[in-house]
Amino acid sequence: MRVLLGSDHGGLNLKAEIKELLTEMSIQFEDVGCDCKESVDYPDYALPVAQKVVSGEFDRGILICGTGLGMSIAANKVKGIRCAVVSDEFSARMSREHNNANILALGERVIGPDLAKSIVHTWLKAEFQGSRHTRRIHKITKIESGEPID
Repeated sequence: MRVLLGSDHGGLNLKAEIKELLTEMSIQFEDVGCDCKESVDYPDYALPVAQKVVSGEFDRGILICGTGLGMSIAANKVKGIRCAVVSDEFSARMSREHNNANILALGERVIGPDLAKSIVHTWLKAEFQGSRHTRRIHKITKIESGEPID
């Protein structure tokens, strides 16, 4: 599995913690930035992560900002992205098993590093269950394309 990371200034510290976890899990990852504490614009980091996940260059993405909300909104504008803002392990697992989320968004100002690492671990280990959930994902794809969902 290859994971692409991105953060704004509000997620810089948590991103460092997640990098340590990914290294411990022997998961390949890259980081598109940011690498500074000065204020930056989260869409500048959400977009390349989303584009590279959709293209298949990376299997999944993790985005971190102060709340996770801005990153998720920006990432979800890219067709084919299902980015979930998660603050607990159950939602992390469900976002993969039921929603086939391909990007995880976290809020550094919302959750602490230990919980964040547990969420990431849970999310990376969970797999899409398919079945009735596949039908729902197809409907999301139709919405993205402006088609009726019947």
